[in-house]
Amino acid sequence: MNMAKLVVMGSINADHILNLEHFPHPGETVVGKQYQVAFGGKGANQAVAAGRCGADITFIACIGQDDIGERIRQQLAKDKINTSSIEIIEGATTGVALIFVNQQGENVIGISAGANEALTSEYFLRHEQVVKDADALLLQLETPLDTVLLAAETAKKHGTKVILNPAPAQKISDQLLSQVDIITPNETEAEYLTGISVTDDIGAKKAAQVLHNKGIKTVIITLGSRGVWLSEQAQSGKMVLGFKVKAIDTIAAGDTFNGALVTGLLEGKEMLSAIRFAHAAAAIAVTRQGAQPSVPWRSEIDAFLVEQD
Repeated sequence: MNMAKLVVMGSINADHILNLEHFPHPGETVVGKQYQVAFGGKGANQAVAAGRCGADITFIACIGQDDIGERIRQQLAKDKINTSSIEIIEGATTGVALIFVNQQGENVIGISAGANEALTSEYFLRHEQVVKDADALLLQLETPLDTVLLAAETAKKHGTKVILNPAPAQKISDQLLSQVDIITPNETEAEYLTGISVTDDIGAKKAAQVLHNKGIKTVIITLGSRGVWLSEQAQSGKMVLGFKVKAIDTIAAGDTFNGALVTGLLEGKEMLSAIRFAHAAAAIAVTRQGAQPSVPWRSEIDAFLVEQD
């Protein structure tokens, strides 16, 4: 069977995670526990989710000239990802994220981009052929926006479907939005992009309509444990409920959802079936700690879905 090809372009970070009773106030020192270093970055998390789900995936990204960058690249290969479009950036450090997690499983994050800043337009042009040959391109916003736009335009020109996870929340141009086939913001990101507060179904519907008006056919607004709001241009939107699980850590839940969703769609699943598959992957991820360590393998997702039926 000839598998559909996926390209993910995005960030690679080493995540330094500390669990705290509560987030510190300015000037306050809080003693944490369970410190760990895990591999993360939105691009890498989504690539790992797709790889473990069974996608035929190539990852365009940058690592620093350091030991952790090399260890991350080796791990990505174990996660069934083609790493031939990952280059070492001379003199740069691999990206870093400092993450505090409170007792509710919420997190606050500070990031140093490091080598991720080297994912320039020139860098992309060295690897554009993989995008031209792919069936889908999955993007996020932790790498330079000029490159994200160039990649989306290249994909669009060659009939490659563009999926944008517009995270972390920031203003992006209508020019970029017009290249996107499927967009997957959370409530905060949807409000950033549309100016509409997404606190209920009415807000979600209005925000989705604004994004449709910018040329995006499919809008999927992720709403945490509630599920997602799905809006496809020709139909009225609807809530697609998630699975109820006891969350211990929501890091990378959205990334897991995105990687699994695109994999499901590339396998030919109908949209609702692909969302259910992605919900299952994210539900498993939130019951585990860390970013990539929490991402499930295909066999686990399939087993979880069998239990739900």
